[in-house]
Amino acid sequence: MTTLATRPSPVTGPPAQPRGLSTAARWARRAPLLPALIFTIAVTQLPFVATLVISFLQWNSLAPENRGFAWLDNYLAVITDPNLRNSVLTTILLTASVVLVSLILGLGLALLLDNKFRGRGLVRTMLIAPFLVVPVAAALLWKHALYNPEYGLFNGILGIEMDWISEMPLIAVIASLVWQWTPFMMLILLAGLQSRPLDAVEAAAIDGASGWQVFRYLTLPHLRQYLELGGLLGSIYIVQNFDAVFTITSGGLDTANLPYTIYQTFYQAHDYGAASAAGVVVVIGSIAIATFALRAVSSLLKNEVTR
Repeated sequence: MTTLATRPSPVTGPPAQPRGLSTAARWARRAPLLPALIFTIAVTQLPFVATLVISFLQWNSLAPENRGFAWLDNYLAVITDPNLRNSVLTTILLTASVVLVSLILGLGLALLLDNKFRGRGLVRTMLIAPFLVVPVAAALLWKHALYNPEYGLFNGILGIEMDWISEMPLIAVIASLVWQWTPFMMLILLAGLQSRPLDAVEAAAIDGASGWQVFRYLTLPHLRQYLELGGLLGSIYIVQNFDAVFTITSGGLDTANLPYTIYQTFYQAHDYGAASAAGVVVVIGSIAIATFALRAVSSLLKNEVTR
């Protein structure tokens, strides 16, 4: 009996560059991308570099005689100033609360829409609608139609007379942002549920696994990357939120987050150096919060898988 020995396939490297193509010709092929690259750098990077430079300057238009290089004084002011420090804490609390609650509610709605029922398309469209509303319009809707103590919908339904914004200002802002960002999380998680391999779910059901066991050991690990993506994008956008705070509370009642404090520092105090330093802190905070959320969710789900 003759046996055929299988030879290992040769290791192939990266595709070779076409011969005869000179360096000038290769750059000529890349040249059409150059305007887009220059535009991207000009729009995204140059303003940040300018902000970074101004953050090291002592520049207040109300005191032009004191203009000069400030070294790290503006950053020390951000850290030591009680108002700025409180705004940093408010920003962290606001972002973490909105992202966490939006992810939980979005997961519940995605699980609901993953089932087939009559009118599912209409329900899905209605649930997406809040994310399509302009942020300022959404904040005005919550402030006047829902929170108003005289003609607001909440007081009308509950039959009470309560000033929601004065009694619970930060929760009022968080609720409006959760309402707007839950559809975004729902869409991401619904995409994850619909890409789930159904054969593994059917095999688990045949083996007698309960619905909770299927969710915990199959669905939730599968959604790990989608949860990470939702938390990452939500953190980046919500940490920079300005519309809801400005519209609902105008930064009062301890709801001023860092973007609103930057607005006050720039347009009211005219301290451009301190405002730029706070802006750089927002960028660093965005990266830090997103990285922390990403690692926390990843480690949590990895532990669930290894149990």
